[in-house]
Amino acid sequence: MKIDIGISENDRKAIANGLNHLLADTYTLYLMTHNFHWNVKGPMFNTLHLMFETQYTELAEAVDVIAERIRALGYPAPGTYGEFMEMSSIKEVKGQPSAEEMIKHLVHGQESVVRTARSLFNVVEKASDEPTADLLTQRMQLHEKTAWMLRSLLEQ
Repeated sequence: MKIDIGISENDRKAIANGLNHLLADTYTLYLMTHNFHWNVKGPMFNTLHLMFETQYTELAEAVDVIAERIRALGYPAPGTYGEFMEMSSIKEVKGQPSAEEMIKHLVHGQESVVRTARSLFNVVEKASDEPTADLLTQRMQLHEKTAWMLRSLLEQ
């Protein structure tokens, strides 16, 4: 059935494509955060273990919201590791980094998600796609706050 929500096919396609990248970044950050939750060690273990759990739980909910917005726009949401790795601006972390290195990787990941979300605003605003603009604003606020909280752990 034809989609008639007041956003052109070309704009819906461009927005969905951008959201695919946001979904890939968010899922990649989720996987990284969950990995770090499992493998963190050292004097900040309990603090980081609990913080990372809160963060990966929120990210797990976010991927669903983003994927459902892609579907509402009439496009399939990517859902494989291969697709996510191809589209994500966040690179996989190999090995077992120290707790401090984990925090740095997560700061970079949080900031990458913000940049990806911010990059979509031109097409979203041009198309008057308020639901997607709202989703992007909420994601950016959360990721900016999380990056700040993680960075504060590194301050002396």
